[in-house]
Amino acid sequence: MKIALIDSGIGLLAAAAALRRLRPDADLILSSDPDGMPWGPRSPEDLRQRVLAAAHAATPHAPDALIIACNTATVHALPAVKAALQPAIPVIGTVPAVKTAVATGGPVAIWATPATTGSTYQTAMIRRHASAVQVTEIACPELADAVQHADASAIHEAVADASRRTPAGATDVVLGCTHYELVASQIRAALRRPSLITPVLRGSADAVAAQALRRLNGTLAAATPGDGRLTVLLNGIESPLPAAALAYSAGRQVSEPALA
Repeated sequence: MKIALIDSGIGLLAAAAALRRLRPDADLILSSDPDGMPWGPRSPEDLRQRVLAAAHAATPHAPDALIIACNTATVHALPAVKAALQPAIPVIGTVPAVKTAVATGGPVAIWATPATTGSTYQTAMIRRHASAVQVTEIACPELADAVQHADASAIHEAVADASRRTPAGATDVVLGCTHYELVASQIRAALRRPSLITPVLRGSADAVAAQALRRLNGTLAAATPGDGRLTVLLNGIESPLPAAALAYSAGRQVSEPALA
C-alpha cells in the first residue's frame, strides 16, 4: 500500500505519523512545496496550481490514495485535485475539527493562521457548525513558520502569545493548521492553568489517516509489521527528509522505518 501526502511544508508529518501508527507497513510519499510556502497568503489560483504540482509530483510513484494535508489547500484545491486524479487515485482533504469540538457545548477557540482567521471559509464553517456555541478565533502569527523551521524560541513565543489570547473558559481548542499539531504538547502545556480544566486539543491528523484507510477498501485493520518505505519530494525532487522534521516526534516516527 502506498499513500501520498501533500502540503506546503512539514505540516503533513502529523497525518503521516498517524498513518505509520495505523499501518506501519504502508509506503509513504511526502510531496511538499518549500519554494512556495506558505500557501495561505497566495491567491486561490496560484495556490491551486502549486497544490496540483505537488500532487502530480507524487503520481509517478503510484500512490493508492492521496491526502491533501493542509486546511487551506483543501478549501481552494480539493475539487481540482479530485478532477485530476480520481477515480484512479482517491483524494482525501483535511478540514479543522470544528464540528467535533462544538459537540461538547463549548466555549471553543480556533487557532489558525492569520490568512485563515476571519476568512470566508472559516466564518462559514463556524456559522454552519457552531451557531449555538461561543467561538473565539485566535490568529497565530509566525507559528506555522516557526514550526516549519523548528525554531524553538519562536515557537515558544508564538504559542505563549496565542495562549494568552485564548479565553480561560474554553473547553476545546481546534488546531486549524496542520503544522500546529507537531507542537501539540507545547500548546497543551501553555494552556494549562491552575484550577481550570485544560482544554482538549482538536487536530485532524488521526481522522484524516483513518478516512484514507477506509477509502482503501477498509484496510484499517489489516496492519502488518513495519518496513514501510518513505519517499520525500521537495518541489518534485527526491530528497532527504528535512532536518527540521526530525525535531518532532511525528517526524521521527515517519522516518524510523526508512532509517532502519
